[in-house]
Amino acid sequence: MEVERDQHISPPSLMAKTIPIIDLSNLDEELVAHAVVKGSEEWGIFHVVNHGIPMDLIQRLKDVGTQFFELPETEKKAVAKQDGSKDFEGYTTNLKYVKGEVWTENLFHRIWPPTCINFDYWPKNPPQYREVIEEYTKETKKLSERILGYLSEGLGLPSEALIQGLGGESTEYVMRINNYPPDPKPDLTLGVPEHTDIIGITIIITNEVPGLQIFKDDHWLDVHYIPSSITVNIGDQIMAEQWKVQECVA
Repeated sequence: MEVERDQHISPPSLMAKTIPIIDLSNLDEELVAHAVVKGSEEWGIFHVVNHGIPMDLIQRLKDVGTQFFELPETEKKAVAKQDGSKDFEGYTTNLKYVKGEVWTENLFHRIWPPTCINFDYWPKNPPQYREVIEEYTKETKKLSERILGYLSEGLGLPSEALIQGLGGESTEYVMRINNYPPDPKPDLTLGVPEHTDIIGITIIITNEVPGLQIFKDDHWLDVHYIPSSITVNIGDQIMAEQWKVQECVA
């Protein structure tokens, strides 16, 4: 689903509100579950702190992503999406001065389950890329399942309900690394267009460079960078499940 973007300025009443920040180290699991459900229902996005993913691992993840995009184009194209392929995996780029086009380059590939991984799309440079991604996969899978467990419990479902509903151990996890190079003609090109995520949840690792926005109450709001946090976006599959449960309860 897409929402037409314009230049609405957020009213003071909306600007005073902030995206929820949820501390996952809180020992009151019921309180955490309530905060996760409330954040997903009211905002569709929230930050988590004390999430369990080591910050040095997150930095190494950012480093290998940056190092990949700094490679010569010929090396990046070694893992490019194949022409005519209906799959999404591989390196893609769209750095053209065409009005309305997206100015970005991306790397997509599956990271879980092992049976779905195609290492042809995993860069061999930087050399530590695979090691870092495999380590991050273990951590982000644990965090994702924890968030899904809280959502399930907060909706009055068994803790494993949403995890199993999305496929259990067969659920596909996909890595997407984005790079937005400095654009000499910003009036012609765009970042990622407005959209909703069709998946279950998205774990977003951000940096100090602004750009991510959400659409709330008919206005666009910036998602500010919070050091040591991870941003969780609730996708269409979970939002649909929340509405289904609410309708059944009603």
